[in-house]
Amino acid sequence: MIFTNFKRIARTGFVNFWRNGFLSFAAIVVLTISLLSFGSIIFVGAFGRALIADVKEKVDINVYFTLGAPEQDILAVQADLKRLPEVASTTYISNDQVLVDFKKKWQDNTLIMQGLDEIGNNPFPATLNVKAKDPGQYASITQYLQNKNPSMSDGTPLIEKVNYEQNKLIIDRLSTIIPAVEKAGTILGVIMIFVAIIVVFNTIRLIVYTSKDEISVMKLVGASNIYVRGPLIVSGIMYGVISGLIAILCMAAFAYWSDAVILRFAGVEIASNFELVVNVLSRYFIDNFGQIFSIIMGTGILLGGLSSYIAAKRYLKV
Repeated sequence: MIFTNFKRIARTGFVNFWRNGFLSFAAIVVLTISLLSFGSIIFVGAFGRALIADVKEKVDINVYFTLGAPEQDILAVQADLKRLPEVASTTYISNDQVLVDFKKKWQDNTLIMQGLDEIGNNPFPATLNVKAKDPGQYASITQYLQNKNPSMSDGTPLIEKVNYEQNKLIIDRLSTIIPAVEKAGTILGVIMIFVAIIVVFNTIRLIVYTSKDEISVMKLVGASNIYVRGPLIVSGIMYGVISGLIAILCMAAFAYWSDAVILRFAGVEIASNFELVVNVLSRYFIDNFGQIFSIIMGTGILLGGLSSYIAAKRYLKV
């Protein structure tokens, strides 16, 4: 008996879906747009996290050592820094390697290369590149080096300079901007979700309103609330399923061509500065397809079914 009633309710829901062709199409369009807004939140969040991670990766400080500083003393400083909880990584660059990198960078500049030849010896100090786990931690790392103030055996300071002050402005701004961007993204996402729910609910309520006379007749002849509301919920679920599939296909297409779209928007002439965006969204979409599919389809079904359930409630009392 239960299975028969369920089958009858499902069949009636399918019939209502196709019978209300234009209204069903309108509901699907509205739901699809709403789900695409969810998808945009997901993609913007993914791209924002990748961009923030890339910016954090590029921000660093360099510790410049005194010319002639013994390598073992430099490596000892590196070992001390590695033990700090704020430090993510350190890279030692010998003065010979600094010279090689400088020549490679300026090999086409004859004037600079001639000046370097006239100097004769290597004028570059060894360098220690330090990356912190968070941009706000560079101040404490610099303070640690200043307090430690290591020196060579003859008393000469081992560290000549730490370039924190040159990078301080951008580091301080990033420490403020990054949390603000993350917070703004969360607030915007909540607002978009709230707007989407209202729009979807009102659209489906309009569809239910067109069936109010039919609902009244069914209630007058003794139909139960479940039998009256069931087909409407089935239709709402169908709206959600179809809208979810369309939204996922649109997201997949955008993710596939995202690098070209973003680079074209940014400007082809500066595309070389945007290696980060290439395939970011496509990789994210593929790696998290199961989660994205569940979120989009689940949200579509929930919005469609729940909106139909609530919208039909006011017409059940006859």
